[in-house]
Amino acid sequence: MFRSWKYSFLLLSGIGLSNIGDWIYLIALNLIVLEMTGSPLAVAVLYLLKPAATLLTNIWAGSFVDRVNQRNLMIGLDVVRAIFLFFLPALTSLSAMYVLVLFVNMAGSVFEPASMTYVTKLIPRDQRKRFNALRSLIDSGGFLIGPAIAGVLFIVGTTELAIYFNACTFFISGIISLLLPRLEKEVGVENESWSVALLKKDWHVVRRFTKRHMLIMTIYFLFGLMMVMAAAPDSLEAAFSKEVLGLTDTTYGFLVSIAGAGIAVGALILTWCGNHLSTKTLLTGGGVLVASGYLIYAFSVNFSGAAVGFFLLSFALAFANTGFHTFYQEYIPVEVMGRVTSVFGLVESVLVILATITIGAAAEWVSIKVAVVGGAWLMLLVTLGIGFVNRLWKEKEVDEAAV
Repeated sequence: MFRSWKYSFLLLSGIGLSNIGDWIYLIALNLIVLEMTGSPLAVAVLYLLKPAATLLTNIWAGSFVDRVNQRNLMIGLDVVRAIFLFFLPALTSLSAMYVLVLFVNMAGSVFEPASMTYVTKLIPRDQRKRFNALRSLIDSGGFLIGPAIAGVLFIVGTTELAIYFNACTFFISGIISLLLPRLEKEVGVENESWSVALLKKDWHVVRRFTKRHMLIMTIYFLFGLMMVMAAAPDSLEAAFSKEVLGLTDTTYGFLVSIAGAGIAVGALILTWCGNHLSTKTLLTGGGVLVASGYLIYAFSVNFSGAAVGFFLLSFALAFANTGFHTFYQEYIPVEVMGRVTSVFGLVESVLVILATITIGAAAEWVSIKVAVVGGAWLMLLVTLGIGFVNRLWKEKEVDEAAV
C-alpha cells in the first residue's frame, strides 16, 4: 500500500505545505498593507490581484502547460514564488508590493493547470476519488492550521517573519516535487514555435472539444459558476456577520473555525466511504447541499443559525470539490487539460470580478442582507442546473448503451 500510494503521499505533502503557507501569507500580507497605508481599500485591492493575474496568464498558460514537462514547471514555479516572497518584506513602496504580489499570483495561475494535469497523469483512476478526498482534508487542515501558525509567528516575531516562512514552504514544496517522476512520455502535444496563430489554434481546439462534449463542459462551466457565486458573497461575509447578525470579532472568528471543521469532517467521511458514491452523486448532491447551507446562513438571524449554515455548506463543499476534481480527471483528456483549465479559468475570473462588483453594489445601494440572500438563491439555481444536466447526460449514456 505504501508503494502504491508513495507518490500520492508526496503530492499531498507538497499541497499541504503550500496550502498552509498560502493562509499565513494572506493574513500577513493583509496586515502589512493595512499597517503601511491604514486603508481598507488598499487591502481590498489585494483581492483583485488574483483574478487580474488569471486574466493576464490564462490566455497563454494552457498552451504552455500542455507542451512542457509539468513536474519541472511545478518545481520552477515554486522556486520563483519563494524568491519573490523573500524580496517582498523589503519593499517600502505600495505600488512595487502590488506588482510583486501580481507576479506571485501569476505564477500561481500557471501552477494550477500544471498541477491538475500532472496529478491526473500520475494518480491511477481507481485511486483518484480517495486522493481528492484526502486533498480536501488537507485543504481544511490548512484552513485551520495556517491562521494558527500565523498567530504564533506574529507573537514570536513579525508579519515579515510569516512571509519568510511562506517562502520556505514553497522551497520545500519544490524539493518534494523533485522526488516525483518526470512522466515526459505522456506530454502528448507536439512542440511548436510560439505565435499568435498557435494561441488561436489552441483556443480553436478548446472550442471544438467543448462543442463535441457539450454536456460535460456545461457541467464544468456550471460548477465553476457555482464557485463564482460562492466567492462573491464571501466578500460580504465579515460585514454580514457583524452588521446583520451582530457578531463580535471573536464570535466571527469562531464561526470561521466552524466552517473549517465542517470541511474536515466531510473530507474524513469521504476518505472512508467516498468510493461507494458515484462522481455524479458527489457533484450534484454536494452542490445542492452547499447552496442549502448558504441559504440557511443568509436567512439566519443569530449565531446558531449561521453556524448550522456554515457547517453544512463547508461539509458539503468537501463532497462537491471531490466530485468535481474526479469528474474533471475522468472526462477531460490530459492532452487538452491545461488549455481547457486556462480558458475556462479565464472566463471564471471575469465572472468573479463582475459578480463581486454586482453583489458589492447591491449591498451598498439596497442592503447587505438582500445581496447575500440573492446570491444564495442564484447559487441554488445553478446547483439545480448541474443536477438537471447530469440527468440529461445519464439518459444520453443509457440511450447510447442501448444502441
